[in-house]
Amino acid sequence: MSEQGERSRRDPLIRLPIMGSATGQGSGGVCCPVFSVLPGSGEKAFEGPEHLMVGSGEFQVINCTASCTDPTTLALETALNKTLLENQAQWKLFKVYNISKDEELLCSFTCAGRQETKVFNITVFYPPKQVLLTLSPTSVAVGTLFTIECRVPAVAPLGGLTVTLLRGTKILYNQTIVGTAPSPQDAVVTHNTTAHSEDAHHNFSCEAQMDLRSRGGGLVHRVSDPQRLEVKEPVPNSQMVIIIAIVAVLLLLFVTFVLLCRHRRQRGNTGVQAA
Repeated sequence: MSEQGERSRRDPLIRLPIMGSATGQGSGGVCCPVFSVLPGSGEKAFEGPEHLMVGSGEFQVINCTASCTDPTTLALETALNKTLLENQAQWKLFKVYNISKDEELLCSFTCAGRQETKVFNITVFYPPKQVLLTLSPTSVAVGTLFTIECRVPAVAPLGGLTVTLLRGTKILYNQTIVGTAPSPQDAVVTHNTTAHSEDAHHNFSCEAQMDLRSRGGGLVHRVSDPQRLEVKEPVPNSQMVIIIAIVAVLLLLFVTFVLLCRHRRQRGNTGVQAA
């Protein structure tokens, strides 16, 4: 009997390698739980999820496992390119490449003359690969409005995508996108706010987070490049400056006139008293 079979007799619950997808940039490390097998019990060979989320163009590692210790056949049926990574008597580990659309994979095996299959439904998602932040205008006066726009191009599904606008580490605004379209679409979030003096001392950024854990996927996170806002103190209106200057001059002339009149009156009173 093989070493795998000896371990099966000692311990009826065998933990096998997990299934996972590429963990490259933007993938968020999507993976799936370990499958458990009950050798020789005649029960279904898998207890893990049948639905998998895979980033467009990425690969998926599939653990194809039989429900008996010595299957006569064991194969993964798919039209996609695949490579056998590792195998034992009871299971085979395959790497499936270039998954660009929703697929159905079949793990088939024969135990005691009976053929069984397990279906894996793969759903392709489009993770946020870019997060683009725009401040409009980029230079504002204190107390005036400006717009923060965050664009996440070509993502799907939109449901489960949360976009957060930040100033430094402070959350200014966040929005969970609603949508069920399977094809990739742009997600756009805008927020209008008033400029303050302290805004000039912080970076603005946008964070996009796609949560696929409830669908058998993972958590994908991406942040935009930081943007800086130029904040100016309010400059008085030039026309108002002229008016204020004219008023000041007139006020000065009026005060001077009053003082001259008072001085002449005092001199007049002094002359009368001397007479």
